[in-house]
Amino acid sequence: MIAAEDTRTARHLMQIHGIALGDRPLIAYHDHSGPGVRARLIALAAEGRSVACVSEAGTPMVADPGFPLARDAIAAGVPVHTAPGPSAMLAALMVAGLPSDRVLFAGFPPQQGAARKAMFDEVAGLAATLVFYESPKRVARFLADLAAALGPDRPAAVCRELTKRFEEVARGTLGELARAFADREVKGEIVVLVGRGVAAAAGEDEVEAALRSALARVSVKDAVAEVAAALGLPRRQVYQAALKLEAGE
Repeated sequence: MIAAEDTRTARHLMQIHGIALGDRPLIAYHDHSGPGVRARLIALAAEGRSVACVSEAGTPMVADPGFPLARDAIAAGVPVHTAPGPSAMLAALMVAGLPSDRVLFAGFPPQQGAARKAMFDEVAGLAATLVFYESPKRVARFLADLAAALGPDRPAAVCRELTKRFEEVARGTLGELARAFADREVKGEIVVLVGRGVAAAAGEDEVEAALRSALARVSVKDAVAEVAAALGLPRRQVYQAALKLEAGE
């Protein structure tokens, strides 16, 4: 059984790669599929049948359908396996030139004012590279809103049509990119990446509490690195606090 986000695309891809559908059923499974469709697929898998979930473009569950199906299959004790495929998020991280040790994938941003502002407030201070998907028709507005909410000096990148003929990677600050895309008509799939932010400065009590917890488990060096990363503070500042703590000051 093949459950495809778009059965026409799935058939076309199978034809291109010489994969015969044979007598395998091909059904539609997408964001609007109800629990009855999932129950049918899981029941077939529980009987020993193989069920493949195929997204339209990209990887299931990465801004594509698949999460409810995988969740319900796991809950039912049905094994879930992956066949890694193309992912615009991972491809963009490889070429953006931004840190990839801590990453938050936020998918498509909310379009409504209150939800959009709440999302910006939530991610503004995260010490992580932010990754968004956006429509080419909305990317100019999104970049302008990002620059206003997160600050125009944050490093960022806009990746378009990755791995395709007209691939483009634009790098700069949010302010620079917002101006560059303000009057551009762009096409294709868009990934917007924003460099990590700096959280609001932690107070001495918070730093001390975090250090005490870390020092109970690891060395001073590792504790300083852990706390500095967690609180978004310079290592030298945290190291001085650790020395005072060990000296009993």
